[in-house]
Amino acid sequence: MLTTTAAPLLVYFSSVSGNTARFIEKLGMPALRIPLTAAAPQIEVDEPFVLVTPTYGGGQGRGVEKGAVPKQVIRFLNVEHNRRLLRGVISAGNTNFGEHFCVAGDIISRKCSVPHLYRLELFGTPDDVDRVTDGLERWWKLQ
Repeated sequence: MLTTTAAPLLVYFSSVSGNTARFIEKLGMPALRIPLTAAAPQIEVDEPFVLVTPTYGGGQGRGVEKGAVPKQVIRFLNVEHNRRLLRGVISAGNTNFGEHFCVAGDIISRKCSVPHLYRLELFGTPDDVDRVTDGLERWWKLQ
């Protein structure tokens, strides 16, 4: 099925550091933010989307995967309706995590059977913005 929209809806989570939110702003694509607190109403999407998530702690000291995916993202994806509309994942992380860099994207990709489209450092470089913008638009047209 080919889509008619030039860019996908991005659903993202950003912690109080705001790194992921800054990257999303640079992309200039339609986006919805997963709430920071559990007390806030959960969002439910009504169209296919790409998830953008940070990686927490790289699993260091607690097993490779434990705690890497933010709880808010897990809660969002535990809603079956949301999970069914997920088409891909982009992850942000810190290269200081070494082999665990952006492992949250690997986990979500594997568990939800979607591609891990891009990995970026913290809030992304100008090259990351160009690469993701151009690549997502081309990839999305093929979905």
